Amino acid sequence: MTDHIPQVITKTGDQGQTSLADGTRIAKSSLRIQVIGEIDELNSLIGVVASLHPPFTIGKILIQVQHQLFAVGEELSSPGKVRITEKDIAVLEGEAIALSSKLPFLKTFILPGGTVIAAQIHVARSVCRRAERSLAALHEKEMASPDLMRYLNRLSDLLFILAREANRSAGKQDTCLK
Repeated sequence: MTDHIPQVITKTGDQGQTSLADGTRIAKSSLRIQVIGEIDELNSLIGVVASLHPPFTIGKILIQVQHQLFAVGEELSSPGKVRITEKDIAVLEGEAIALSSKLPFLKTFILPGGTVIAAQIHVARSVCRRAERSLAALHEKEMASPDLMRYLNRLSDLLFILAREANRSAGKQDTCLK
């Protein structure tokens, strides 16, 4: 990261091109930029949830995820650079396992919803799944890190668990599919 943010209005993207971290110009319509945008959208949605003052544990996890999503974006904008590792994936898995051990066993699918916080986490989960699908498409065309794909897969699982935990901690039961 730089020690300052350069001028925001650069006009360099006015013709439908943007720059990767190494200065390479790339079409804004490229699949790589689409994935980066979906990661940005996901990070923004997680910011919305964090602004709703979720329970402390959920909020702490969400802030950690936001930092990691910046690393995901950096890795995507710097082909060949590795920012997300097996350790990051293991952290998500550990948090998911710890939280899910407090939740009732699922016997059927649940409907997204419950509290506003849980519903917003479900929206973030669905955006995460979209970013994961786009990353898989990118991987088919040009090599993307398998760890990034695993990270997004685990993150969507963790977001599902966080939504259920948000409902549980608010005393609200999940709405089960009938």
